[in-house]
Amino acid sequence: MSTLALWQEGPEPSPGPSAVVPPEELTRALPVHVAEAVWRGTELGKVEARVVSSGFPALDAELPGGGWPTRSLTELLLPQSAICEWRLLGPAVPSLLAEEGSTVYLVSPPKQPNAPGLAQLGVAPDRLVWIEVKGPADRLWVAEQLIKSDPCGAVLVWLPQARPEQLRRLQVHSQSCDAPVFIVRPETALRDTSAAPLRVSVTLGAGWNIDVRIRKRRGATFDGVLQLPAMPSNLDIVIPPRLRTLPAPRPARQEVPHVLGSPATNPAAAFRVAH
Repeated sequence: MSTLALWQEGPEPSPGPSAVVPPEELTRALPVHVAEAVWRGTELGKVEARVVSSGFPALDAELPGGGWPTRSLTELLLPQSAICEWRLLGPAVPSLLAEEGSTVYLVSPPKQPNAPGLAQLGVAPDRLVWIEVKGPADRLWVAEQLIKSDPCGAVLVWLPQARPEQLRRLQVHSQSCDAPVFIVRPETALRDTSAAPLRVSVTLGAGWNIDVRIRKRRGATFDGVLQLPAMPSNLDIVIPPRLRTLPAPRPARQEVPHVLGSPATNPAAAFRVAH
């Protein structure tokens, strides 16, 4: 009986050393217009639409395009609403309202906007529109209509219960909107997928700072924490230096273990045990 050879016998070829070609070498042979369009995974994504400076140079350096994007959705994730929104967005107000007729639209904020406080940030009462809507479905409908109208200024929508398909729909509408669109959601929404190209979480930091983490962006990931000074300008001239930073936390008291294994909480008892 003849045997059918399915595999060629013989020593296996030894793999040669793999050559690592620098990206510059790979793109050098390409036409100039093609090489300029090549995006590398270690770089920030390119943004074709207009951007608005956040007012924080350190944050602008980490945002694709160097600022808050237009024609796109930006998701702000907070541990608690009405705490950090304006401390993050306040420095961008002059840029958001630079064009004549610009307006800041607020859809269903958790608390009533403080007109005098917003006026100190640069949002005059006639440049502010507050839309109060009840129910998640109605909020979504109002947000869609507002974004599709292509307003001038900025749009802030509080959607704590938005589903992934609803955010995808808003992202599609935002691609035709020349104003930055911010969707404010709880930080627990990080467990859900989101069509927003930019997701930023904000928490209170030490003193008057805020801690900003870029959870998602076009391009390379960013795992650091940006500690941004967020003291309102009207307080900067009246707050004394001793109140600009929080006091250092008190060191934890070293407890002396009891002979029976339970911790001694009374200092006198601790002394007797130690003695």
